[in-house]
Amino acid sequence: MDFLDYAFMQRALLAAVLVGITAPAVGIYLVQRRQALMGDGIGHVAMTGVGLGFLLTWSPVWTAALVSILGAVLMELIRWYGKTRGDIALAMLFYGGMAGGVMFINLAPTGSNANLTSYLFGSLSTVSESDVTAICVLAAFVVLVTLGLRRQLFAVSQDEEFARVTGLPVRMLNLLTAVTAAVTVTVAMRVVGLLLVSALMVVPVAAAQQIGRSFAATFAIAVAIGVSVTIGGTVTSYYQDVPPGATIVLLTIGAFIALTALAAPLARRRARAAAGGDTAGDPAECAIPGSRAATDEVGV
Repeated sequence: MDFLDYAFMQRALLAAVLVGITAPAVGIYLVQRRQALMGDGIGHVAMTGVGLGFLLTWSPVWTAALVSILGAVLMELIRWYGKTRGDIALAMLFYGGMAGGVMFINLAPTGSNANLTSYLFGSLSTVSESDVTAICVLAAFVVLVTLGLRRQLFAVSQDEEFARVTGLPVRMLNLLTAVTAAVTVTVAMRVVGLLLVSALMVVPVAAAQQIGRSFAATFAIAVAIGVSVTIGGTVTSYYQDVPPGATIVLLTIGAFIALTALAAPLARRRARAAAGGDTAGDPAECAIPGSRAATDEVGV
């Protein structure tokens, strides 16, 4: 535990825990909406914010947050009104965001390729106190939204038309989900990196779906996986001198493989218990379609 003696590791671990909580908390709604790669697109746009921060000598985390939110809003507007040309507009937004970031960083007096690499793939030693403060504030927003509005967000993610009929403000909730995803990308970029953040938003959720029997269980398992792999990856990166972002993502994929292997015998055990009249278990009303949990609950 000697790594805790260093201030930069204390900051990195705090940031890692917050990333492990927020990324799957948002990702579960994106997976439900079939927008698993949304985080990747926002990550491209966030590069412009990072470059702008260096150019204006402001905090790159805050400028990335502002630009990411703008990009997320544009993505939702394109989704609503883009129609057949929407994919082209999104492609230009993503690639333009990455190109803008590279250009701004190179124009900045303190910018360099090393700065760019640390934001693209994550870096432990460069997480500053101001970064931690910004990450804490942004993470608090993400947790408040994903937990406080979980029923509404779940309803919209499952069926927009049904949610609209019940009186929910579907467009506003969609916009809020996009903004929350943008904030999450900003939270995660210092630990995982902008190019890998989407994996941490999606893979823990996919892993949790293998054994979760309800939305609440899947949510909790995904967050537990996220926190475990971010802490494990951060500590491994310190001792082995390997990139933290890549290490975290590989551990996440390993967790997915392990839970997938565990899911089949677990499903057979549940089926035998159900056949024997065992009625214990979680309610099925929030089971996630497409997961093994949903298959078990509906009897498909």
